[in-house]
Amino acid sequence: MVKLKWLKTCSVNLLIVAALACWLSACNGESSDTTEQNSEETSSDQDTAGNDNGTAYSSDSTDGVLCTYFYNEYNDSESVSATSYADWSCDGTNRSLTANGIPDHVVGTFPNPDNPNTISEQSVSVSYTLAPTETTQATQLGGSRGAVGYVLNGIKIDAGTGGSCDDSGESCSLGDNSGNWNIEALSQTVFDFGTDDNNAHVQPDGAYHYHGMPEGFIDLQNGNSNSMTLIGWAADGFPIYARYGFSDATDAESELAIMTGSYQLVDSVSDSRPSTDTYPLGTFLQDWEYVEGSGDLDECNGRIGVTPEFPEGIYHYFATDTYPFFQRCIKGAL
Repeated sequence: MVKLKWLKTCSVNLLIVAALACWLSACNGESSDTTEQNSEETSSDQDTAGNDNGTAYSSDSTDGVLCTYFYNEYNDSESVSATSYADWSCDGTNRSLTANGIPDHVVGTFPNPDNPNTISEQSVSVSYTLAPTETTQATQLGGSRGAVGYVLNGIKIDAGTGGSCDDSGESCSLGDNSGNWNIEALSQTVFDFGTDDNNAHVQPDGAYHYHGMPEGFIDLQNGNSNSMTLIGWAADGFPIYARYGFSDATDAESELAIMTGSYQLVDSVSDSRPSTDTYPLGTFLQDWEYVEGSGDLDECNGRIGVTPEFPEGIYHYFATDTYPFFQRCIKGAL
């Protein structure tokens, strides 16, 4: 119980009244910590009101996170023998990347029997917003629609392929996407796209690119089960992490767990699909469907949650060991 000694002077009485009002406010649940937090610009700069129920989430800025990432080293891998260059910078509005598309880690053999292309330098120049905003719409990217994002080493993320089959399954091509059934690179064993241990291979123009988990780059970053590893940025400005996330998306003290995508093989197979005897389910993009809640992530392989770099929470993507491996769409505004 709080006891106050009443004094006779009017000025002191006013002070005591104010003290009583403050004490009563505290009893009603208005903690002084709230007042202090509201006065701290570093805490209020980021809006974490979003959730997985469709509420739009906005992050005021990702500025200050990996804004000075720079790499410029010779890669003596037999199939590279060139300098890998990647330079990320921020100007207060945008995050920009200038790179030459040469990987910074050991790669497989290119050309190889299933991928006849040679790694060559690219001219990479992209700019992403520092103020990403999640929307309720998913925007498909990849291939001719543009890269879904880039790993920090300047290598493009492009999980889909240019291969397809017609309805009969008798006419298939790894470089022609005119068929109705789009061939997947990693979830099937019928076709071989010549990918290496980094789940990457080379496009006809010499662009080395990732279809899935960039293992060599993660190793260079000492990525493991002890911490979340930020590996890149998506085209909408949101960060991309590899494999591990907090088991409780809102609690940075929770255990780390392997994140899983929320895609499942279809239950009903189309009559127009090539035979599953020849092409088992999983061979084609159309064999997969998003099933909300079946994994940890949304249709774009992302979720809202806390991360080491964003302790107040942010929408972020994951590279996963399960389909779709890398996001095929983005949830942020372009």
